[in-house]
Amino acid sequence: MNDSRISATGLPREEVTTAFDAAADDYDRLVAVNPGYHKHLRISARRMQLPNGGAGLRLLDAGCGTGASTAALLSVAPHAEIVAVDGSAQMLARARAKPWPDSVQFVHSRIERIEAAGVVGPFDGIFAAYLLRNLADPDAQLRAFAALLRPGAPLGVHEYSVAESKWARIVWNTVCRTIIVPAGWMLSRDATLYRHLQRSVVSFDSTSRFRDRLRDNGYTAVCSETVPGWQHGIVHTFLATPHRSHNPEGQER
Repeated sequence: MNDSRISATGLPREEVTTAFDAAADDYDRLVAVNPGYHKHLRISARRMQLPNGGAGLRLLDAGCGTGASTAALLSVAPHAEIVAVDGSAQMLARARAKPWPDSVQFVHSRIERIEAAGVVGPFDGIFAAYLLRNLADPDAQLRAFAALLRPGAPLGVHEYSVAESKWARIVWNTVCRTIIVPAGWMLSRDATLYRHLQRSVVSFDSTSRFRDRLRDNGYTAVCSETVPGWQHGIVHTFLATPHRSHNPEGQER
């Protein structure tokens, strides 16, 4: 892929899936050396406060990649039915190759088109890790998630946000330039996805702007909290529930 396509905000969003396909073989190896990557996903999943180990619950892992977010959901809700969806065929192939209980189902689909792939609500929780930043229309997707959730069910968004903190931007850009982008190049001889990662994070919403975005798209009980470790102030958990009056027909629940 031509790096000239990467602007200040990253790749054109319609090209992100192709970049993930190209990086899939080396993706797990790279995140494995990221201190706290899997722990932070588990922290965000735990913050959703899914009851009873997920017994009787149906959950959506939106943008599951190679299955790290799926594993995080499974760790806090081992008795739930989990539908894990991703638009990258190669990332999903790596996810499917791992051992999973029968309660986990993987579906290949862009998140915007999951109904056509047979994925329909309602869900008792949606976990979206590193997804919204990579979509062309995050507002439309947030509204779609609200329509898929049962009343009172949580949306958990695990995402980078550095716009409000100069220190967070300095740390993020330094780590990307000295570790993430060079490591991506060494593994695959293609750093496109990792340059996109750096720039898309810097240009993404501040935490307060993303909380407002959630409210503007039909959510209440909106809050956020960061994670420990070197990504403190860089990676955040956003939690929200759809407003009671929000459903596809616009009728009161």
